[in-house]
Amino acid sequence: MGTFDHLGLIHDINEGLAPFRKTQPEVMQGFGQLARAAMAEGAVSAKHKELMALAIGITQGCSGCIGFHVKALHKLNCTRAELEEMLNVCVYMGGGPALMHAAETLKAWESMAPAPSASPN
Repeated sequence: MGTFDHLGLIHDINEGLAPFRKTQPEVMQGFGQLARAAMAEGAVSAKHKELMALAIGITQGCSGCIGFHVKALHKLNCTRAELEEMLNVCVYMGGGPALMHAAETLKAWESMAPAPSASPN
């Protein structure tokens, strides 16, 4: 599997949508408001909602979704074990195509992992 730059993809998507944000501000603001409301901490944690969003992105074959949601999961301190268990469900529900996107997701996970902090001696 070749290297896929999900951070670059996220940048390109945001850059590509910039003119649309200007010409269609109500739709883009509405989408942003919907996203914030849907993903807010509640009876289901924000991390679990991000795992669900990533699972949907994987099973729909959306590389942009993979990038955005992996990035969010790192910020929410998701563990690789949690990610891999979610990937198991994706493969179960989505078969071979989901397995291919699971591989892409693992590459994105590794490429976006925060650098380990230096420990004091």
